Order: sequence, then structure tokens, then C-alpha cells
Amino acid sequence: MYSINPTPHEIGKELAKRHKALRKQLKLSQSDMAERSGVSLGSLKRFETTGQISLDSLLKLAHLLDRLDDFKSVFQSKEDLGNIEHLFSTK
Repeated sequence: MYSINPTPHEIGKELAKRHKALRKQLKLSQSDMAERSGVSLGSLKRFETTGQISLDSLLKLAHLLDRLDDFKSVFQSKEDLGNIEHLFSTK
């Protein structure tokens, strides 16, 4: 758990913890996850241990786990949050 104002490190560690739990829930090994996502095994292991990962690799893991939509609201202004769906439409 992190403090009221979490640091980037604390958030990374928490994301890694959640990712690892979800991976295990789906009964995927680290090597299976790496191969299926296109993320190197070393990067995946580092992420699950330290919380450090490139944005590209994090998005690949989220995509494999069908959690890419979780990123739609990142960096959105509070006014735009209600109208975010139009930005991701496939029209």
C-alpha cells in the first residue's frame, strides 16, 4: 500500500503486484506471458520484481490481459473524462 501522495516507485510496485496476481490467476507463467505479449522475459521479471517497465511493454502486457482500456483516462483533464470515448472510437 502507498501513502496519500504515492511516489512513482510506489505506484509502479503496486501495478507490478496487481499484474503478477492477475497473471497467476490466469495460470500463465512468466515465459508464457512474455512470449504471448512480445515483452522480453527479462523485462517482465524486472517489472514484477521492481515495478520498472517501459510504457510500450506495459501497454503490451495490458493488451494481452484485455486491460488496455484502463489507460484511456491517463492524462485526461477532468472536463474531458466524460467525453473520452470519442477519442478512442474506430471510425
